[in-house]
Amino acid sequence: MKFTPTKLPGAFVIELEPNEDSRGFFARTFCAREFEDHGLAGTFVQCSVSLNRKQGTLRGMHYQRPPATEAKLVRCTAGALYDVIVDLRPGSATFHQHVGVELTARNRRALYVPAMCAHGLQTLEDDTEVFYQISAYHAPEAATGVRYNDPRFGIQWPVPVTLVSERDANWPLLG
Repeated sequence: MKFTPTKLPGAFVIELEPNEDSRGFFARTFCAREFEDHGLAGTFVQCSVSLNRKQGTLRGMHYQRPPATEAKLVRCTAGALYDVIVDLRPGSATFHQHVGVELTARNRRALYVPAMCAHGLQTLEDDTEVFYQISAYHAPEAATGVRYNDPRFGIQWPVPVTLVSERDANWPLLG
């Protein structure tokens, strides 16, 4: 696997290093040792999937507060999406900054989201499926979010937002 750091400390784009032959290819998508060598969570306790029927669907910006913070490894398994992380770590040099990465079933990239960073995505194609590996169990009492269109973050979503949940549309503005 190839780990490419983003401008947010601890956030990485992870690319496969496929071994190809006449059958196709084989590649590792996760190795606890390699993740730990990069200072990342080496254990994921929960996996989830979301299917998004329409292009422009927006999910986020979600995170869990202490003591139930969670890191995520996000991968697009069908379709395409624009994945965004917002740094909400107090004292971080990149506090309130964001990074966005295109993840597709074709490029097979994953995005590692550090704990205390809000995560959201927008689908770029109909029928986009997203696979999440999560380092902590879901804790409803710690689940929260920030508004996807908060001017403080200045996120430029690539296509018009066509669908967003009432909850996600009503997270608080920090700006």
